[in-house]
Amino acid sequence: MVLGKEIKEWKEEFPIIEKMCNLEDVFWLNENLLSTEEVLKKSVISFDEIVDASERLERFSSYIEKVFPETKISKGIIESPLVKIDKMKNLLDVEGEVYLKCDSHLPISGSIKARGGIYEVLKFAEDVAIKSGKLKITDNYEILDSEDFRKIFSQYSIAVGSTGNLGLSIGIMGAKLGFKVTVHMSADARQWKKDMLRSKGVNVIEYKEDYSKAVEEGRKQASLDKNCHFIDDENSKTLFLGYTVAALRLKKQLEEKNIVITKENPLFVYLPCGVGGGPGGVMFGLKSIFGDSVHCFFAEPTHSPCMTLGLATKLHDKVCVQDFGIDNKTAADGLAVGRASSFVGRCVENIVSGSYTLSDEQMYIYLAQMADLENIYLEPSALAGVKGIELIEKDKVGESYLKAHNIKKENITHIAWATGGNMVPRDIMNEYVNKGKELLK
Repeated sequence: MVLGKEIKEWKEEFPIIEKMCNLEDVFWLNENLLSTEEVLKKSVISFDEIVDASERLERFSSYIEKVFPETKISKGIIESPLVKIDKMKNLLDVEGEVYLKCDSHLPISGSIKARGGIYEVLKFAEDVAIKSGKLKITDNYEILDSEDFRKIFSQYSIAVGSTGNLGLSIGIMGAKLGFKVTVHMSADARQWKKDMLRSKGVNVIEYKEDYSKAVEEGRKQASLDKNCHFIDDENSKTLFLGYTVAALRLKKQLEEKNIVITKENPLFVYLPCGVGGGPGGVMFGLKSIFGDSVHCFFAEPTHSPCMTLGLATKLHDKVCVQDFGIDNKTAADGLAVGRASSFVGRCVENIVSGSYTLSDEQMYIYLAQMADLENIYLEPSALAGVKGIELIEKDKVGESYLKAHNIKKENITHIAWATGGNMVPRDIMNEYVNKGKELLK
């Protein structure tokens, strides 16, 4: 029984659940899609808040440039390239232009989590520093790199529950500033991520259970310490705002490439999704800027389709994949989440165009192809977005979506959002590539 109903009744009411239980690929289109303007008017997040988040990151840029030399080239702005991948386009055999947004190569922590995770740490640091009376918004934030401020920050701690990449982002930035950082890691987190965090002086607590348990325990332990700031991947508006800033940056990159986005020449974006914070925030930002000219889709593993389940049933975090006998075990560790964020689900339920699932094997195949054709190396979860390009142009469900919106395939600019991979140790990356090549035989 799930919420008073037998599984059989759930499957009758929501036929997609039958397919998900069988671990089949699904492609769900959102029947509750509304005009972006209508949704944003009622939203709990305003465009002004997105701009404010962007300005805060700019204030920190001098500090970031100083303490992370790899950001000198971007003057302390944490941003990733937008790369045209024509060889992958030819392989996929699609008509629209195909790009990869390489958050896999974001400086400092090499994943999309560098956007939200680092932003929330910086917001907390700014609040603490201003409260201490030693920092004003008009100051050059380079001064934060001092024993004075490290002493102030050392009186506070930061905690987070993570499958890996969010923990890396928060751990690396939090420890650099001088905070005591604890990362509660789920069973599926990669060992190298735990090792890297410990090497930075971060306290890592491991769990035999999945992501939800790590978050639950982290939240519980943090609540016992009044000086501990818990970064809640499931419910944090601050984290979400950090991700939204990506849209302002992408707008500039598209303009630099002379790509004009209109309803007739739309943007289609495919976002790998775990609990939903990263992809949900990016999506919200994109919809705030491009409105109905951008179409966004979540991508999930067949073994962890929590967001698809939450959106299709409109129950969000009230249901989890384990309720339906789905094991939440996937090689796409960043997406190994059984229960979606209610906060994110409700923010995007009327602006997300749809979602789909794919197998681990398919991710590994794309991984090997991306490495071979484009010389771009990603972790498995970061390839989930590629499938959406094929689905929109070549699947009958995708074609029905294009027809309903009067969109021609050749006018589309596709962006697969690559969420992580640059920090993966070379020997492990070689294993990933070899696995994909084996599957291609």
